Amino acid sequence: MNNTHKALLAALLVPLGATLAIAPATSAAIPTASAAIPSVPPAASASAATPVGLEEATAAAFRSPEAALDRVAHPLRTTEPRGNLADLRPFGRMVGDARVVGLGEATHSSHEFFTVKHRVFRYLVQEKGFRAFALEAPWSTGLRLNDYLLRGQGDLKQIMDEEFQGTYRWWNNTEYRDLLQWMRAYNVKHPKDPVRFVGDDGGFAGPELYDKVSAYAAKARPELTRQLTELYRGLRPTTDAETYVNDYLAKPLAERKKLAQRTGRAVQLLRQRPGTGAEADAYAWALQHATAIHQMTTLYAFDFDDPQGTTDAMLYRDRIMAENVAWWQQRTGDKIVLAAHNAHVALKTYAPDHYPKVQGDFLREKLGGGYLSVGLTFDRGSFNAFGRDRGVHRFTVNPSAPGTTEHTLDRVRYRDYLVDLRNAPAQARAWLAAPHTVKNIGATYPGIADAPQIRLAKSHDVVIHLQRVEAARMLK
Repeated sequence: MNNTHKALLAALLVPLGATLAIAPATSAAIPTASAAIPSVPPAASASAATPVGLEEATAAAFRSPEAALDRVAHPLRTTEPRGNLADLRPFGRMVGDARVVGLGEATHSSHEFFTVKHRVFRYLVQEKGFRAFALEAPWSTGLRLNDYLLRGQGDLKQIMDEEFQGTYRWWNNTEYRDLLQWMRAYNVKHPKDPVRFVGDDGGFAGPELYDKVSAYAAKARPELTRQLTELYRGLRPTTDAETYVNDYLAKPLAERKKLAQRTGRAVQLLRQRPGTGAEADAYAWALQHATAIHQMTTLYAFDFDDPQGTTDAMLYRDRIMAENVAWWQQRTGDKIVLAAHNAHVALKTYAPDHYPKVQGDFLREKLGGGYLSVGLTFDRGSFNAFGRDRGVHRFTVNPSAPGTTEHTLDRVRYRDYLVDLRNAPAQARAWLAAPHTVKNIGATYPGIADAPQIRLAKSHDVVIHLQRVEAARMLK
């Protein structure tokens, strides 16, 4: 697997495995972690340096996108999850009847992106009846965390340490720990109406999945037990997640393809006789668990040394993440907050050459107006990411350059705010419909798609803009 394709995987796929978290192209420059962040002057017209008449200046300001957005932006009282949530009422109106709300992030590891998601989730649980939090994490991870959230089973620290490995390590932070602790406390108080956790990704299939499929077969389809045992032979993890994935990816491509064929046959066996009556629910879950196993083996059966194979893998990954979220929503009826990178929750891809179609696009097709895409942007600040040496580092970026998406958004009068792009004034629509550079920082920095040009109004329904963010507080 060459460096270009490994960098693509590290930056966009974000699977488990430090083997994929390698340095990106050497032509990109890395800002130093100690780079000074200059102060930003008050918002002003781009033509402020040229004397003009008062009426002309007023008209120019009114026509500017930031002035137009000023009129419809709603300030956030805080980005922290605790305290009064009344300032999120406008957001509740924006959500409307949506069943899945995708909350993005412009980096994978900034404190405020995680705490805003926590805060929004609290509001949607309390005011809009949302009951599930979905994350760019393995399906089996969601099962373990659900056992903790619903029944207090296991130790949260141990679960996070064991599940959030490799490049899923970004989720092993104090911010998500606080969210999970809040969810557990909520469930203790509301045992008959709990909140749940969904892992929608395919980068790992934990032993829980194999055990659950086997248990279902032993009870409902004992004639399949021997075949399933043979098909899953050597696949059930017996090591930690990161070691398992590294070892799996070291297998020859031909072997990985054969393993994907085996897990596919296991799914087909289960589909031959769907469960009915009282057995229908248990059957549906067992089939989904088997599907999650097959998703992992299929994802790793693409040829990452072939540019087209890498692109196909990107397409497959976002499709299965969307399918898993939609399955959960339709099976349980839960309204879901979906947490992922902006480039995943978007309605249109940020990087068409490498990522043909993304999770948000698939969800809009499946759910129509039942899916809402919310992009989270920032002007300046810090984040954690893999650097050139493959280690985790804290990086800092300075205020955005004129002409970029964030530069304009940061000139709106509020420090932190949310805005519904669907109802933007006419004066802002042309700017929202035109392509502008946007921050898009993934697992590695610098990466291959850090600054794509996107049409904001085509990419998201709502934007939450934060003036400044700080690196998340990683636990391990």
